[in-house]
Amino acid sequence: MAASWRLGCEPRLLRCLLGFSVRRRIGLARGAAGWSSGRAASWRWFHSTQWLQVDPIKILMPSLSPTMEEGNIVKWLKKEGEAVSAGDALCEIETDKAVVTLDANDDGILAKIVVEEGAKNIRLGSLIGLMVEEGADWKHVEIPKDVGPPPPASKPSVPRPSPEPQISIPVKKEHTPRTLQFRLSPAARNILEKHGLDASLGTATGPRGIFTKEDALKLVQLKQMGKITESRPTAAPVATPTVPSPPPAAAGPSYPRPMFPVSTPGQPNAVGTFTEIPASNIRRVIAKRLTESKSTVPHAYATADCDVGAVLKARQDLVKDDIKVSVNDFIIKAVAVTLRQMPDVNVSWDGEGPKQLPFIDISVAVATDKGLIAPIIKNAAAKGVREIADSVKALSKKARDGKLLPEEYQGGSFSISNLGMFGIDEFTAVINPPQACILAVGRFRPVLKLTEDEEGNATLQQRQLVTVTMSSDSRVVDDELATRFLESFKANLENPILLA
Repeated sequence: MAASWRLGCEPRLLRCLLGFSVRRRIGLARGAAGWSSGRAASWRWFHSTQWLQVDPIKILMPSLSPTMEEGNIVKWLKKEGEAVSAGDALCEIETDKAVVTLDANDDGILAKIVVEEGAKNIRLGSLIGLMVEEGADWKHVEIPKDVGPPPPASKPSVPRPSPEPQISIPVKKEHTPRTLQFRLSPAARNILEKHGLDASLGTATGPRGIFTKEDALKLVQLKQMGKITESRPTAAPVATPTVPSPPPAAAGPSYPRPMFPVSTPGQPNAVGTFTEIPASNIRRVIAKRLTESKSTVPHAYATADCDVGAVLKARQDLVKDDIKVSVNDFIIKAVAVTLRQMPDVNVSWDGEGPKQLPFIDISVAVATDKGLIAPIIKNAAAKGVREIADSVKALSKKARDGKLLPEEYQGGSFSISNLGMFGIDEFTAVINPPQACILAVGRFRPVLKLTEDEEGNATLQQRQLVTVTMSSDSRVVDDELATRFLESFKANLENPILLA
């Protein structure tokens, strides 16, 4: 402020800083003719570049999930030059889990959109936009030199093969036309050598391009009929060079391997072609995490049949009161209650050892168009079945719409995957690290079971059974502990009164 005030009060000092001498004062006072065009341009440059330079606020690609490495810009919700308040949504970003909105942290103006919407595979920390403070000249903001727009994502380049060392050989080579080579069967080779025929004169009809005995006999018949006049050429002796030859490379097949051409978009697929399917961020992360889980986590499995007759009866009673719940809601509640009774199962493995979790959050797998995602029912043991049902419906809808917040799918202590609605009787699921267990639930189905009454008379009764299979991490939940957990879970599910 003091410097600005002094410049304003001392015209001579101001002129000296701008490069004008004191002697120019008389010429300036007489008129504008004393100003040269160069001096005027320097004056305008000083004002526009030095005094009014805008310091932009960088908008970087944030990390919106623990496993996120890249993000896609789905849509910009603000336009360049539009005022932004703290908390306003700037854009929608597709992570490896869902589509999340990026909110502004400061007030200002969105000056420049560096990465347009629709851009994919933007690395974390890349510059995606610029903001300026309120009142600043947003039209003249420039991209900082140290951070430029991220390069467009491209397929990984195939490394070029290293050039082989060339050995100069003084022997003159004769260029002979290349002939197509076939893989000959032993019988076909003998026939061709006996009759002096070349396999290139015929057609290989065997599997994988093998020239069979039948193909060789056809050539012999054609030769006898006079339709083939060209015999197999004999190889001329080649002078061997005196230069030591390099070590022989690994011998490869002498016949051309079949290639699978890529199909042309917009045209019917030809035989043997394929179509590449672009993988979304969610699909790539699912593939990576499932592979890591199956290769690094020792899975153990335990299966049990549970009678859900009492659950179905309780569900019908709730429907009469216009309370809609599903069998899966009872299963979530039963798992949460069992975890509260057996905290040794409510653990995780972080790479160094087991950790006891102080919360009971149940991850429920939901199938979406982009892949599988597991929103979390927080503190499920303290919630009622109706409250769990409302949470599952709301989170499932947000998952299918891609609107889940990071805190709604990150974490969890136990997972449940239910394929009963697809008619699956039973299956095994893959553990979602760092969690230690996941329960795979099939459909409930009527089964006739032989039971005895109080008098010992055997009778056939129809039961509604559901098969559950628990996958557990043997490093923290051994077989004995997993068996006891399933026994307690079965008792809780078959007696809904215990879930209160």
